[in-house]
Amino acid sequence: MNQTPLYDRHVRAGARMIDFGGWAMPVQYTGVIEEHRATRKSAGLFDICHMGEIEVRGAAALAFLQRCLSRDLGDLETGRLKLSVLTSEAGGILDDLTVYRLEADRYGLVTNAGTRLKDAAWLETVKAAEGFREVEIVDRTDEIGKLDLQGPAAQAILQPLTPAALDGLAYYRFTRTRVADRPALVSRSGYTGEDGFEIYAASDAIGAIWDALLEHGAARNLRPVGLGARDTLRLEAGMLLYGHDMDETTTPYEVIYGWLVDPAKDFIGSDALRRRKAAGVDRKLVGFEMTGRGIAREGHPVWRNGEAIGAVTSGTFSPTLSRAIGLALVSAAAKAPGTEICIQIRDNLVPAAVVELPFYRRPR
Repeated sequence: MNQTPLYDRHVRAGARMIDFGGWAMPVQYTGVIEEHRATRKSAGLFDICHMGEIEVRGAAALAFLQRCLSRDLGDLETGRLKLSVLTSEAGGILDDLTVYRLEADRYGLVTNAGTRLKDAAWLETVKAAEGFREVEIVDRTDEIGKLDLQGPAAQAILQPLTPAALDGLAYYRFTRTRVADRPALVSRSGYTGEDGFEIYAASDAIGAIWDALLEHGAARNLRPVGLGARDTLRLEAGMLLYGHDMDETTTPYEVIYGWLVDPAKDFIGSDALRRRKAAGVDRKLVGFEMTGRGIAREGHPVWRNGEAIGAVTSGTFSPTLSRAIGLALVSAAAKAPGTEICIQIRDNLVPAAVVELPFYRRPR
């Protein structure tokens, strides 16, 4: 398995390590529920060095990305980032990724760990097929380390370690600065539903930043957090996980990513998506809460009025809400909040109800 620059630190801290997409990653340190609640109440620190880091450079970089990605990037200024989707010619989701405009002709794509190689290969295919010869595509995953510092105390923990004025850093903005006296890029963003920051630095510097954050954050109950709590946090916030809640067989309109599609833009997959939108989708990703006893898990069938109408894509017990929640891809006829459904758990049909997303919103 691949190892992040923080692997030895995880082992020394007693983390339980698992294989996650070919990477040895911590699933938990002291326990999923404890780490989840610490992030919601104070702050959690996540090793995200396994995420893909691909740079697209050159005078035609913007034009190239406009062809590859569903969202219009024409108004993306240096210092800002956007969520978008990479789609196939059929309109299927190849990946959901974040686009950083690093400089006028230089962009950073943050991909899912399991899709990085596929994404890079697809970008190279498009580059060759459409004649973007001057565009340079560089995989920098091994050079760059990434940490997520999330939670209501995140700013108070990070501020003493950086000269950047974090009060003035708005959501989905980034700044180049120093953290723990190491050069870093800091963005106000995350995958937990909390306020927080994503911190990028050279792979050989990320360990020192990790150590400094944990040391300075100890007084505010900062905890290292594994993938287990990362999953429960993102699910409460109604955030999707590639390969589970979506993949190449689903389109943005079938999940909750219709807003990431610019219908006026000509990109790969746009024609197929226009046709799909005009025809209407026959299935939809929805959130649900269990009203009966049981926890839904991925793959559990969903029933309504005696008919199987879909399957659970993600499910868990919510530590914040103290009830079982999940996402399911179901017949579009069952998408309205309040719709009563059943989840098949082993041989039992357990009552549930469709609800609006997200399940949890942080206090403002």
